[in-house]
Amino acid sequence: MIKEDIETVFDQDPAARSAIEVVLTYSGLHAIWAHRIAHFFYKRKFLFIARIISQLSRFFTGVEIHPGAKIGRRFFIDHGMGVVIGETCEIGDNVTIFQGVTLGGTGKEKGKRHPTVRDHALIATGAKVLGSIEVGEYSKIGAGSVVLKNVPPNSTVVGIPGEVVIQDGVRVKKDLNHCDLPDPVNDRLRQMQGEIDELKKMLQEQQKERSRTTS
Repeated sequence: MIKEDIETVFDQDPAARSAIEVVLTYSGLHAIWAHRIAHFFYKRKFLFIARIISQLSRFFTGVEIHPGAKIGRRFFIDHGMGVVIGETCEIGDNVTIFQGVTLGGTGKEKGKRHPTVRDHALIATGAKVLGSIEVGEYSKIGAGSVVLKNVPPNSTVVGIPGEVVIQDGVRVKKDLNHCDLPDPVNDRLRQMQGEIDELKKMLQEQQKERSRTTS
């Protein structure tokens, strides 16, 4: 499997020049190897030892993988810094993720509360995949996307919240404008400002009514 991991790096990263360079300098690879050791202890209920290994790996690599996560073969973490993979994550074979990716929970579920990523999926830089959802085979998550619902196989998802824009090679949504993404905070502020303006108008009318009655 170690040989297979090194070959995966050469397949995925054109910057890889030699096996010794890959073995000594690729933090994503180190994180995967450390996770395999931690997962070995986790499955045998040596939870404290598993967590210690996980935290040491996090300190040295910048990648946090919970010992309980299930990860398939030929998993590739490119650059790696800031990657977080939760306890109940399940990752298939030939999956690639980039730096800053979070495979996390929403904080509300119990039991299976982290994503399942099927074979050959790709999750780009800074994407957040949250909750007990599934990313289908051969699907791609765009950089910076926030995915909160299931992604069908052979799909491309972008945006906040994530929307399927291509499925089975066919464009699904043509009107997505990355310069005009939804902004729920700004929408709420506009609503509050409208309510304040309405209250001011009501107060002004009441003051006018009082002035008329007193005069």
